[in-house]
Amino acid sequence: MLETIGRPKLRDVVAERLKSYIVTENLRAGDKLPTETELAAQFGVSRLSLREATKALEFLGIVEARPGRGLTVGAVNMERVTEYLGFHPALHSIAPEELIDTRVLIETGVLPHVARRMQASPAIFERLAGINDELRRTRSLQRWLELDIAFHRGLIEASGLSPLLAFGDLLAIFFQRFRESVKKAEWKIGLDGHQLIIESLRDGDIERASAELRHHIESHRDRLGESSCTTD
Repeated sequence: MLETIGRPKLRDVVAERLKSYIVTENLRAGDKLPTETELAAQFGVSRLSLREATKALEFLGIVEARPGRGLTVGAVNMERVTEYLGFHPALHSIAPEELIDTRVLIETGVLPHVARRMQASPAIFERLAGINDELRRTRSLQRWLELDIAFHRGLIEASGLSPLLAFGDLLAIFFQRFRESVKKAEWKIGLDGHQLIIESLRDGDIERASAELRHHIESHRDRLGESSCTTD
């Protein structure tokens, strides 16, 4: 028996067409869009359907609607994107091995950028070292998780590659999935690893920093088990 193919919602179809319009017209953040009436006529839909589509795009910051200004192109709200991705069910079913590989790829990939920017701004080293110092003092697992996430997010942020922050914030999902693994981890070894990474970056030794970061992340493989995949 053939399965019924679900029809996409009109709101979603209009949203896709509006995104395509923005790309085709090479519009930038702040550029004015046609009025709701004009867009509805262009897409062949009612103003109500158009408004439903723009509301969905407003959530992510792609479109802005302000009284007296009408519709304009917005700047994507990366925090909203991350929030949406973080609660998306599909991400919680990703295999732990894939999460590890994704972290390795993203975090080691930014290190050359971090090293270059650290040379120009020593404050980056001090900021990351400060997080590590606070990690040394904490005795709470929850606080440890928060600071560990802050350290690794800080590495990505220090690269200056802002689009990657949305992916970097998926670290919270990683640590939620690997909470049991973190409990079993040698905390001091992790701290020493952090310090070696940032000192190597400060000294311009990207190869050493990359090797240590890869080892640091992949250590979770050795602790994988049923408990590492639960969120209870």
